[in-house]
Amino acid sequence: MIVRKTAAELEKMRQSGLLVWTILEELRKLVREGITTQDLEAVAEKMIRDAGARPAFKGYYVPAAGAKYPFVLCTSVNQEIVHGMPSAKRVLKNGDIVSIDTGVEMNGYYGDSAITLPVGEVKPETVRLIEVTARALELAIEKARPGNRLSDICGAVQEHVESNGFSVVREYVGHGIGTQLHEEPQIPNYVDRKSENPRLKEGMVLAIEPMVNAGRPESQVLPDHWTAVAKDGSYSAHFEHCVAVTANGPWVLTRP
Repeated sequence: MIVRKTAAELEKMRQSGLLVWTILEELRKLVREGITTQDLEAVAEKMIRDAGARPAFKGYYVPAAGAKYPFVLCTSVNQEIVHGMPSAKRVLKNGDIVSIDTGVEMNGYYGDSAITLPVGEVKPETVRLIEVTARALELAIEKARPGNRLSDICGAVQEHVESNGFSVVREYVGHGIGTQLHEEPQIPNYVDRKSENPRLKEGMVLAIEPMVNAGRPESQVLPDHWTAVAKDGSYSAHFEHCVAVTANGPWVLTRP
């Protein structure tokens, strides 16, 4: 069941969303050659705690992994698509890219967002991968309007990504969000003719998150049971925003 939010609930989600944005902007300043993903984790956790919020990811139980996720961030480097775990041993190097995904819960409502950043000088094709993924998210956001279908969002991502020679990951999807981190509907980054295709209505909040591989779309999970990587070893980019469907158009809750 898709839960639509009231104006008061959207304001609460806005506060969570802005905290997530603030955290990611701080981490953006820190990403450079020589820093570890655990360094980023420590900064993010302190910011969440200092704000009186609760990390959305830390302690989140995932049946497929058979465990609770142990960190406040997912830090996915290079060929890692999502759910890369922070580590003091993972030192960022010149030419790397890192996707940082985090979420918080404040006053009973969640915010969730992700960015992909270059480390130092990266190859032009890698820059293009990041730019195409970010643009795909913006095109999808524009479709989050009352009367459109969910497939309009999914199709906007797929068309832009594939027309630029990249591929969308099939196994991981966006999602509704509210009083739960993951709510209905699931939001693929491609048009899936077999899945439900609800009409968008005011009060829906959607975590739209293109995950794009430079090579083929297939993924696999590493032996840590969390980290999803591009099966062919190609680089992967990931961006995410929480978007409210309103009468005035899309309202991105996770940026000012």
